[in-house]
Amino acid sequence: MPSICRRAMLAIATAIGLAGFPAIAQQTPVKFTLDFVIQGPHAPFFLAAERGYYAREEINLTALDAGRGSSDTVNRIASGAYDIGIGDINALIEFNSKNPGKGLIAVMIYYDSGPFAIITLRDKGITTPKDLAGKKAAAPSFDTPFRLFSLFAKANGIAPQSVSWANVAPTLREPMLAQGQTDMISGFSFTSMLALRSLGVPESKLNVFYYRDYGVDLYSNAIIVSPAYAKANPKIVAGFVRATLRGMQDTIAEPRAAVATVKKREALLNENLEYERLMMAIGTSMITEDVKKDGLGNVRRDRMIKNIALVSEGFGLERKITPEQVFDPQFLPPRAARNATR
Repeated sequence: MPSICRRAMLAIATAIGLAGFPAIAQQTPVKFTLDFVIQGPHAPFFLAAERGYYAREEINLTALDAGRGSSDTVNRIASGAYDIGIGDINALIEFNSKNPGKGLIAVMIYYDSGPFAIITLRDKGITTPKDLAGKKAAAPSFDTPFRLFSLFAKANGIAPQSVSWANVAPTLREPMLAQGQTDMISGFSFTSMLALRSLGVPESKLNVFYYRDYGVDLYSNAIIVSPAYAKANPKIVAGFVRATLRGMQDTIAEPRAAVATVKKREALLNENLEYERLMMAIGTSMITEDVKKDGLGNVRRDRMIKNIALVSEGFGLERKITPEQVFDPQFLPPRAARNATR
């Protein structure tokens, strides 16, 4: 096809793309689900879409939708409602253990270190994890740190049942802590800490216990697909991973520009707040020592084995699964293309 015709087609496709994002005619439509409400840490997806990285991989993002919790992505992918999603790899481990023959697969790690945390107010007198015993706590029932609290408790010498948990809506979690209605909450650190700040509670008034610092170091969110979809669309899955990695690299290099693309989608977002949330996610969960050594997106098999063992214990899983039943690295580009910075 003459280059001038190709450029004309690109221009037309861009004009009719999803929410202003490039989409080339006759490309493969892909429905993608996020893990939570749209926030700064999702910037790589929006930046990659705006810069045409998905379109160049022959992907037409017909949906880039907010999620309802990182665990719910597993259900959305398993049901076929979405083709690809970002969600909690620990929920995937649980699902695969309980559903032999129907398991899903992660093809790229997004949060190399889980941002799981227990958060309290300093004036509650909780200075160590052991001080949590006998306290009141609040979290949504699907919250991954809540569901893995028994592991955190065991690693720190407290009885899980000594903490009284209230199942609350995500929108009530931080207000309850800010108003003193509960002693502690669980959540993603950069979500809850900045939500509390917006409620007038600065970080200086918080004690934050990161799971990874207290004996429970886990992988977290990953790009998830069904094996059947990956088998039928290997080029699309590999292309989605490549485009997302480019989006991550660009976001790390240009975080302000990346957050601006999120703002275009969610006009009511506080751009400065989401920039800070993104920087927290990059610094604590995206760029880790493993990522510096091995690049973005991959897993260490020994660490995954330990991760599976911890989750199996925490969720009481009877059927143990292997790393190969959780993560498939074949869709990742070569190591040289996966540096955190380019």
